[in-house]
Amino acid sequence: TRAFQLAGARRVVSSLWKIDDRATAELMKHFYAGMFQHKLPPDAALHEAQLRVRSQARWAHPFYWAGFVLEGDWR
Repeated sequence: TRAFQLAGARRVVSSLWKIDDRATAELMKHFYAGMFQHKLPPDAALHEAQLRVRSQARWAHPFYWAGFVLEGDWR
């Protein structure tokens, strides 16, 4: 995260632990749809993505969605 911020990224979404690639892809699909299609700010888009992934039985366990955090400019 720090390297991306030093390189100029205003915000970074990262995971606190190693997460299944399919679960990550599902969460990112909803995260970017929230930002670009629904015009949500990054913090709200991440929250909505986590709720959507959590609502699916396959990914309901917090292991699959709770480890993602937004660091930097939260707006």
